Amino acid sequence: MPQEQGKRLVEWVTPDIIRHHFNTSQIFEKMKAGEYHTNLTRDSHPGKIKGREPYCTRSQIVFYYDLDNNLLAVVHQYLRPDGTLGASGLPDPKWLYINNRILAVRSEK
Repeated sequence: MPQEQGKRLVEWVTPDIIRHHFNTSQIFEKMKAGEYHTNLTRDSHPGKIKGREPYCTRSQIVFYYDLDNNLLAVVHQYLRPDGTLGASGLPDPKWLYINNRILAVRSEK
């Protein structure tokens, strides 16, 4: 059920749905190509990481913006010491603005 956020409605969706929209919109690829930029908002050393990530892997929250500074996405990612992304190798979207819609997943906490 959509919920208002300011003047926009938030559609609460499953992780699979938001990942599908994030991946098909190619936000991550466009950021790597310089079409978008990011802002690291949280960078911490998690106590225990699911899976087999190396020691000193960082848990991060990253905001993605277009070149006009419009917020496009908020993702979680595990950054390994070698600079690669852990888990699936891709950012895990939590909030996405696409096609004049806001999609979001609820926190597991």
